[in-house]
Amino acid sequence: MKNFLNLISDSLSDVDEIMPWDLEERIVANPDLLIVDVREPYEYDAMHIEGSLAIPRGILESACEWDYEETLPELVNARQREIVVVCRSGYRSVLATFSMQLLGYENVVSLKTGLRGWNDYEQPLVDKEGRVVEIEEADDYFTPKLRKEQLRPKL
Repeated sequence: MKNFLNLISDSLSDVDEIMPWDLEERIVANPDLLIVDVREPYEYDAMHIEGSLAIPRGILESACEWDYEETLPELVNARQREIVVVCRSGYRSVLATFSMQLLGYENVVSLKTGLRGWNDYEQPLVDKEGRVVEIEEADDYFTPKLRKEQLRPKL
């Protein structure tokens, strides 16, 4: 049986990743760049890259196609645009990038290290009101807070 990290590893053979400093350069070089944030709405509201498009991973595939309640025309029409997919740590974005490639997106990559790495590189994040999120606040937000019942049982 595979686990989550196995799925990521298997998908990486078909997915290209870029680092936060690469994304910083691409934002400057390509004003038409589309950043797709596949985190949940509450995560996006807390902090995101300004101008990114919020499309939760759970509806991504239907958002990429016409004739669904989740259809996002900007995304459907972006199959030839340069797209960078982001998430918290760079795992969900790998799976999302893989799905988008299967759906015909030609120039889509995943942000390795996710928004956690973007913040570590001291790049700006904003909240749902457009206010800049302080680096320390983002550091705290991105620090895992597992409850005891979420930990692997000891044998």
